[in-house]
Amino acid sequence: MNIGLSEENIDRYARQIILKNVGPTGQKKILNAKVLIIGGGGLGSPVSDSLSRAGVGRIGIADYDKVNLSNIHRQSMFSSEDIGKYKVDVIKKKIKLINPKIKVKTFKKKINKKNIDKILKDYEIIVDGSDNFETKFLLNEFCIKHKKFLIVGAISKFDGHLFVFNFNKIKAPCLRCFYQNMPPDETLNCEANGVIGPVAGIIGNLQSNEVLKNILNIKSNLNSNILIINLIDLTFRKVKFLKKRNCVC
Repeated sequence: MNIGLSEENIDRYARQIILKNVGPTGQKKILNAKVLIIGGGGLGSPVSDSLSRAGVGRIGIADYDKVNLSNIHRQSMFSSEDIGKYKVDVIKKKIKLINPKIKVKTFKKKINKKNIDKILKDYEIIVDGSDNFETKFLLNEFCIKHKKFLIVGAISKFDGHLFVFNFNKIKAPCLRCFYQNMPPDETLNCEANGVIGPVAGIIGNLQSNEVLKNILNIKSNLNSNILIINLIDLTFRKVKFLKKRNCVC
């Protein structure tokens, strides 16, 4: 079903529609977009919040975890009253409070080789907010095969990383071109390494920005690059990397 610009939508998204890069046509694209968010935690929370406020019409969220007290300092969709509830259920409820017309589908499952095709097949854009490299590499390979747009985020301590992969582009590198070997999951273990709350919001909102740019056909200058953010020194670095021979891509 194609969603149009009702009077309510024009009023709701007025400050966005007046942007030259959006306009009525761009807002219609946003309203009809399908985005799947993998992980409802530190990154998935700000992504789901920002995209629902922007008007993305169909949002999927995959996460099998429940909210605990230690999540709340960095996972912006949750409050103390949500402790013990499934994250995807809480996020869906919060999105519906933001805009009841957004269609939200939840998956209380960990992404694996057996279910990835069924969960991801209906979505054009995949946002990775997972906290382990096994999932990130699995998403990478699926999106290569099916030519999906993939936005990968990672956070630890005061640091954040952001990748953008448009696998419709020929000879574009992938996540394995950068890492080559799977790093230990301790790299992304917030329980062991700690994390400052604002870095989750910054990386999550940057992921949302890249989603909207893709929907609006605004070229991303992060293709074939990694954006590295350090909140101690307030440094933002873009590092280019190349496609590797014999890689999965």
